[in-house]
Amino acid sequence: MNPDWRPLDVELNHWRAESLPLPVWWRDDDAIAPTPQLDRLSELADKLGLPVHLAVIPRDATPALAEYVAARASLVPVVHGWAHTNHAPRGEKKAEFRLDRPLDVMVTDAQAGMARLRSVFGDNMRQMFVPPWNRIAPEMAKQLPKLGYCILSTATPRKSRLAAPGLEQINTHLDPIDWRGSRGLISPEALIAQTVGLLRDRREGRSDNTEPFGILTHHLVHDRGIWAFTEALLNKLLSGPATAWIAPKNE
Repeated sequence: MNPDWRPLDVELNHWRAESLPLPVWWRDDDAIAPTPQLDRLSELADKLGLPVHLAVIPRDATPALAEYVAARASLVPVVHGWAHTNHAPRGEKKAEFRLDRPLDVMVTDAQAGMARLRSVFGDNMRQMFVPPWNRIAPEMAKQLPKLGYCILSTATPRKSRLAAPGLEQINTHLDPIDWRGSRGLISPEALIAQTVGLLRDRREGRSDNTEPFGILTHHLVHDRGIWAFTEALLNKLLSGPATAWIAPKNE
């Protein structure tokens, strides 16, 4: 794989010339246990100097994962729903926290997710809620601050800083996986063009540049191309104007 990075180099040169800040963060979904793929993710995070927000499925998280994460500062656990179970009717997009079941049941699940990860990871976890498939009903989002969550993370540039009173929206913006097709890497040229477009929108004021720019990965399903592109992209951003963002601990 040898994509043409020149369009991104040109865009990043604009950021340098204008001395614009670019906070970047990394989220990786669906962790439940230590695996060789998680080893590779952790090693890459260390190499890049960019921590990974590890979205852990609370119901299935193992004590072994807690021990693994505790020994690696590059892995930052956050709450990935409850069971990663689809409750949407047949034919609709998958979701665990949309209004396909009673709101009070979803609140109980989100509360259980927080409690389970706190018991497993202690102070290492962050009070970030990542709904499976990046979908959540606004009615459910409004309940999250009452449960102790400070951040909601889905996908695409946020429309406003707060998803609900007391709940900051920190989304992901680029996912390199072709989920609807090969489930391998999307065309690198297309991903580079998408990145350039997203950064240009931020630089020119069409989207919020105070929102950390998020890269989303899924270590358990990566092939060689996805690993290589992710590393190359993050290297490009971090060697340019980008600085690493990490979710703060609750005080």
